[in-house]
Amino acid sequence: TNKIYNIMMDDYTEVEGYNPDADLGLGCGLPTAFAQIKKGDTVIDLGSGAGNDCFVARHEAGESGKIIGIDFTTAMIDKARTNAEKLGYNNVEFRQGDIENMPVSDNVADVVVSNCVLNLVPNKKNVIKEIYRVLKPGGHFSISDIVLVGDLPEGLHEDAEMYAGCVAGAIQKADYLAFIKDAGFSNIEVQKEKTIEIPDDLLAQHLSEQELIAFKFGSTGIFSVTVFAQKPGGTPIKSTEKEERILERSRCAPNSGCC
Repeated sequence: TNKIYNIMMDDYTEVEGYNPDADLGLGCGLPTAFAQIKKGDTVIDLGSGAGNDCFVARHEAGESGKIIGIDFTTAMIDKARTNAEKLGYNNVEFRQGDIENMPVSDNVADVVVSNCVLNLVPNKKNVIKEIYRVLKPGGHFSISDIVLVGDLPEGLHEDAEMYAGCVAGAIQKADYLAFIKDAGFSNIEVQKEKTIEIPDDLLAQHLSEQELIAFKFGSTGIFSVTVFAQKPGGTPIKSTEKEERILERSRCAPNSGCC
């Protein structure tokens, strides 16, 4: 499965707050880079795994912030807690639970982040409703996940490796954005989009040569997207402000050649 993971994930190793013990290599984006976390924010990470995104978020929110990681798996919660203890972070906590029914009160979070997790949940609509519930008015989310444009060839859907790489659970991009709008969110923006290139050797296991060519050069595609949206009730964050803040958080200057 590493081959798929490596195709999708973004490189964390230069990100402030990164902890190699907490990085399972299961992500498909860098939502924390786009999440505009401020000092003192309460941040919830959905599907927190061993804690990597929580520790990156903690770097942004600082000691006055509060980070809550939610994961369904007890083993992951234990691993994340061990990592937090090693790092001495007493403002990062991990709660075992279902992100379709979060163990969190209403209107708690300033920011919600998630990295390639919604695909693994059967009812994505419920998760988006839950995100709306736990956010404070004016709070926002920045979530990286996998979406589809067009129908994938049947053979690819059946491959367990694709599921492990969180592709087979993906829904259409238009439906994904519609769920967010229908839940009541405003200021919706795709902050980043990246085509997921599947290696030819993997495609060839499932597709004829003709199907492979049609898939590679057709309009159908698999994309990693990072989507931003805001719960109404606070000051809307303008697009230009978002871009400026993202630029501020970047570790290298524009046109420096390292981004």
